[in-house]
Amino acid sequence: MITDEQKSWGRSVLGPLTSFFGSLGIHPNVLTVVGLIFAIAAGRALWLDHYRMGALLLLVGGVFDMLDGEVARAEERGSRFGAFFDSAIDQSPEIIPYLGLAYAMRRENLFLLPYLVITGSLMVSYTRARMEGLAGTCTVGLLERPERIALLFLGLMLGGFFLLLALVLLAAGSHFTAFQRMRQARSVL
Repeated sequence: MITDEQKSWGRSVLGPLTSFFGSLGIHPNVLTVVGLIFAIAAGRALWLDHYRMGALLLLVGGVFDMLDGEVARAEERGSRFGAFFDSAIDQSPEIIPYLGLAYAMRRENLFLLPYLVITGSLMVSYTRARMEGLAGTCTVGLLERPERIALLFLGLMLGGFFLLLALVLLAAGSHFTAFQRMRQARSVL
């Protein structure tokens, strides 16, 4: 799990890009859509067995996913709809790259592994959203979205055994994270 100190460091690294997009007056929702477009491109690259290209596109999409919130805060353009829009759109980049990967892995009969990651990732997002809707906060979890993107990126870049290992860790870790959140919900509610 990424610490507050690491998040602060990430914000400082993104600071110049945040200022740049803010100075251009680009709406945060546009950055959300750009992140989605990169996720679609990553899914297509993975579909075509271009794992390293898919990894790079996934990483760039992840940067835009972080930038939309940073620009919204920095430019005071945050809104309740913007938060909803970002959360809703964020589900597609959780799914699309894994669908491309499942297609590419069909020949090795490993296509179910990316589907297990998809279900775990969606459960992580759902349990957080549901918990926050009921109790206002949900902070536990081993594999949140940044960690999942980083692990998938490394697996794709290294390939072979390391990709399989990354997918197994992502599947197990995301389901475990959803379980951690269910335990937190039980104790809070």
